[in-house]
Amino acid sequence: MTDSPVITAQPQAAGKHSRHPVWVRLTHWVITLSFFALLYSGVEILMVHPRLYWGDAGNDLTPALFELPISRNYHHQGWEKAQPFFSSASSPVSASRTYEIFNQNGWGRSLHFLSGWVLVLTGLWYLLSGIFTGRFNQRLLPERKEFNPRLWTTDFIRHFHKVPLVQEERYGVLQKYTYLAVIFLLFPIVIMTGFTMSPAITAAYPFLLTLFGGPQSARTIHFFVALLLVLFLVAHVVMVARSGFKMQMRSMTTGK
Repeated sequence: MTDSPVITAQPQAAGKHSRHPVWVRLTHWVITLSFFALLYSGVEILMVHPRLYWGDAGNDLTPALFELPISRNYHHQGWEKAQPFFSSASSPVSASRTYEIFNQNGWGRSLHFLSGWVLVLTGLWYLLSGIFTGRFNQRLLPERKEFNPRLWTTDFIRHFHKVPLVQEERYGVLQKYTYLAVIFLLFPIVIMTGFTMSPAITAAYPFLLTLFGGPQSARTIHFFVALLLVLFLVAHVVMVARSGFKMQMRSMTTGK
């Protein structure tokens, strides 16, 4: 998600509000739509296989780090007795499925892949535009005095109070650090872990497997970072609604 105006209790003179640039508004909505498509398809993929692992390999016949109770595939036990290929303890195992389990992986993975590239390319446009236009430097770069935990606490508490329908050029301390974390930490990690789950990409860039400890570890990290992004989205929408939903929507569509 891209940036929204800061919430402040200080009144502001009329005519002081600036318009969001066209590139901000366009990338905001394209990223929003692609994120919802990723969320929808990601949940479907998890429903097909609601087990997360750590390391290089993982399947229904190997121990999971944990399992999510989100579909009938949770603890489905739909396998015959496991049969190892070799006598060694580390031997791969196989088993026949005893009944049909939920499986809609094809369209889910295709939609996830397509939406992911839309987000990557649009996000790259947003990132480069924010850097070269100076928008990140002007709005997101914290001042020296803002490296203060007391300011973070005060600003955090302030967000729970009633907020007026006003806008301001500058962001609050909490907004700055939140947007910086989302743009420069969470989104890069969720994208790179997504790349690590692609055999074609890791064949060309094997360092990703080393960086994240294997494709299954990358999948688990991908899940938790995506969960943090969902929590950010929920908080973002709540604050937009509290600070004036119609005004904020108009600001991010027409720019006024």
